[in-house]
Amino acid sequence: MTWARKSLSDRLFDVVLYAAMIFTVVVTLYPFLNVLAISLNDSTDTVRGGIHIWPREFTLKNYETIFQYSGLMTGFRNSVIRTLAGTLIGVISASMVAYVLSREEFQARRLFSMLFALTMYFSGGLIPVYMLMRDLSLLNSFWVYLIPGLLSVWNVFIIRSYINGLPYALQESAKIDGANDFTIYWRVVLPLCQPVLATVALFIAVGQWNSWFDTYLYNSSNESLTTLQYELMKVLQSTQNNADAARNPNMAQNIAAVSPESIRMAITIVVTLPILFVYPFLQKYFVKGMTLGAVKS
Repeated sequence: MTWARKSLSDRLFDVVLYAAMIFTVVVTLYPFLNVLAISLNDSTDTVRGGIHIWPREFTLKNYETIFQYSGLMTGFRNSVIRTLAGTLIGVISASMVAYVLSREEFQARRLFSMLFALTMYFSGGLIPVYMLMRDLSLLNSFWVYLIPGLLSVWNVFIIRSYINGLPYALQESAKIDGANDFTIYWRVVLPLCQPVLATVALFIAVGQWNSWFDTYLYNSSNESLTTLQYELMKVLQSTQNNADAARNPNMAQNIAAVSPESIRMAITIVVTLPILFVYPFLQKYFVKGMTLGAVKS
């Protein structure tokens, strides 16, 4: 229906709808564009303020300061590896446990669900966890990035709820055809759980990519096991502390020409872009999940 043929109420509804959508887009994009503009603007000019969505004095000095840091490429490589490996084993382990807990013939599933839920509310604390990592010989090891986060109870419950919503007749039919539990899990349940698995994978990937505190606790003395977030944190600290900057002659000249705010914004862009590139590939699974949910209801 064309605009001229619409009634006054329909026109008013369209105007309100378009205004709401434009407002949502502006509110969503403006913070990111503002951060990008500050990261591409000269730091001495940024101090004056007034930077919105376009840099006033364009420069790549802030990014040059970051990428000239010696440990950045090593940290980037380790972050990519831990993100890919951690996401893969995290999704597989969570989906396996969720499948077991969803089986009605598993009589202890309520007990195990309660025990798993208790771990979400109670923790031993930082010092006991550090001692555990030490006793397990995970200090100064890449496995400390993967094993402690091998299983997330929250992800298990999310996947289990999704599996419970699937038609159980599909599993019964596969069992009648002679399929065992592993075959049902791998060839029946997992293909149907692609939307929730993609969502959980994104949660795990973002957590692994943004993690730096475990590097600080367990692998800070081993430069070959550093991560991108930890290295960027050190770059930010060096811009805030002239004494730290003086220890690295290769960066001293560049650091003097930038400000902590400019570096902070550039770091934000560096760590955000990889996740933004991955998200479009998972978007179709989110849409598929919402479609399935609408059909079920």
